[in-house]
Amino acid sequence: MNNSSIRTYFSGTKNAAPLAVFRIQFGILMFWSIIRFAANGWISKLYIEPQFFFSYYGFEWVQPLGEWTYLIFIICGLASLFVAIGFKYRWAIIIFFLSFTYIELMDKTTYLNHYYFISILSFLMIFLPAHCYFSVDAWQDEKIRSQKVPSWTIDSIKLLLGIVYFYAGLAKLNSDWLFEAMPLQIWLPAKYSIPLLGDLLQQTWMHYIFAWSGAIYDLSIPFLLLYKRTKPFAFILVVVFHVMTRVLFPIGMFPYIMIASALIFFDSALHNKILEKLSEWLRISKSYFDNGAVYEFPKTWLRNASMGIISAFFILQLLIPFRYLLYPGELFWTEEGYRFSWRVMLMEKAGYANFKVVDPENDQRFYVDNTQFLTRFQEKQMSSQPDFILEYAHFLEDHYQEQGIKDPEIYAESYVALNGRRSQPYVDPNVDLTEIEPSFKHRTWLLPFDDEIKGL
Repeated sequence: MNNSSIRTYFSGTKNAAPLAVFRIQFGILMFWSIIRFAANGWISKLYIEPQFFFSYYGFEWVQPLGEWTYLIFIICGLASLFVAIGFKYRWAIIIFFLSFTYIELMDKTTYLNHYYFISILSFLMIFLPAHCYFSVDAWQDEKIRSQKVPSWTIDSIKLLLGIVYFYAGLAKLNSDWLFEAMPLQIWLPAKYSIPLLGDLLQQTWMHYIFAWSGAIYDLSIPFLLLYKRTKPFAFILVVVFHVMTRVLFPIGMFPYIMIASALIFFDSALHNKILEKLSEWLRISKSYFDNGAVYEFPKTWLRNASMGIISAFFILQLLIPFRYLLYPGELFWTEEGYRFSWRVMLMEKAGYANFKVVDPENDQRFYVDNTQFLTRFQEKQMSSQPDFILEYAHFLEDHYQEQGIKDPEIYAESYVALNGRRSQPYVDPNVDLTEIEPSFKHRTWLLPFDDEIKGL
């Protein structure tokens, strides 16, 4: 693509309806997810009741705020509603991004790929004119009201969705997933009570069908959604795939988010029909927004800055999933570069971690009752994830210093089973974990993996 083609593309425009529909769907789904989270009592269970929270490296300052944590969720929920209706959109999407990301960073025990997806998607939306059409802002301000937007503002959402799918497919190209159907061979037989599917899910050949079809789906669906002839078929695949994953696995709102997001690949005719139906329900005039105007950024520097930030954003999204290549060893074992790389449901890790505290002054030693400090969910997560183990060891060091032990040594006796293999020692039991500072350095204090997983 030469410079002329690039300039032509970036000067092109599209109907703003797909961006408006995406904004509305996003806001409504996020509002419903906040309501669902609160209704299930998860705010208290996950962010108020525990006495210790696992932090992301560099974000240790992000902590739950006790009862004030509810306020963060209220702010996030209100911001999502304002995003949906397009009221004070710029402020609303910024506040949503900040509050949702704060919630995500409060405790990495609750890490899920789709939480990360919502954070980066909402960050991207800060720089898109999703409020210029069929919104309260556009109703009130003629300068904002526009029926057309730059093509790249819609295509950037398609690109992000394509990256998520394609990288998830690349991650499945490993020997455990393709040739052992792991961890599906562990998970699927447990779904025996599902009507019609229950008996089939006991069959090994079905596990392989799920594994291979999942990889093919992720790798191909962005391209099938892009082409007009395959688009309707692709959307049916999206619906079937995500409904199936919702039935089989407890992954919350993610299937609904991905189904709704896939509509962005359709042309504006469908989205205008959706907005016309909304206009009927809300008894407002859609034609009021149909002024034929093209959205212009208020300042040229603002447009250039937005495009620059988005370009840098996508470069990072393309590179971050490959950071695991900077580390030796098996990725699934060390988890160095595992998070934020769209490795969705590829690993079943079960672990046991027992911590020994040694007082070097008198050589007294004793073992820690983890339930004294961690919830059952936190202990389960901690027992097989190395950064959790290290952070917990430093917490124990601080705790026992307060109890009068001047310089406690903390050792871990840990065993982990990965994707159906027999458990093996995980942490070097002779390493005092208080001497290891959290960092991005290679985790030499982990014992080597006794097998090999081939692939990406």
